[in-house]
Amino acid sequence: MDRLASDLIELATRHNLVYFLNLGAINRGWARSASGNTAEGISLIEQGIRNLRETGTVLALPHYLARKAEALHLADRTSEALEAINEAEALAERFEQRVYRATLHRLRGVFLAAIGAEETQIEASFCEAIRIAKEQKSVSLEKRAEATYAEYRRQKASGSGCRGFRLPLW
Repeated sequence: MDRLASDLIELATRHNLVYFLNLGAINRGWARSASGNTAEGISLIEQGIRNLRETGTVLALPHYLARKAEALHLADRTSEALEAINEAEALAERFEQRVYRATLHRLRGVFLAAIGAEETQIEASFCEAIRIAKEQKSVSLEKRAEATYAEYRRQKASGSGCRGFRLPLW
């Protein structure tokens, strides 16, 4: 992903494509976070989002906020990750970008489990992700949400506890 983001940044710079330059920065930041360099990754993601907002862009902003939330979670800043998810959900509703709703609810479930939230909240998030994916007829999002929920239940049943719950996020 880092290499592809670099290629995108190079191409966007060459052709003065501001949107794609920021998209490249966000994806580079996400890749760096996933590779363990969370401080640099979060900084790149936040700068890309900030630049997009300055241009008035709302297209896919909930998705980019979800990327930021993942990076924050990887940096053990899960409370901030939940704030980013809340903002992403509000924007998705406001601008009718509902395609992201199932993913946002699934991530909320992961983050709630990681901080040891109430079981009813965690389960409600996973169930809502599954329900939305089914409603949208998205088999891939449905399977992803079901797999994440099953892993949560497996860890809970094994007695290993879910505080610090970690899964591949995407």
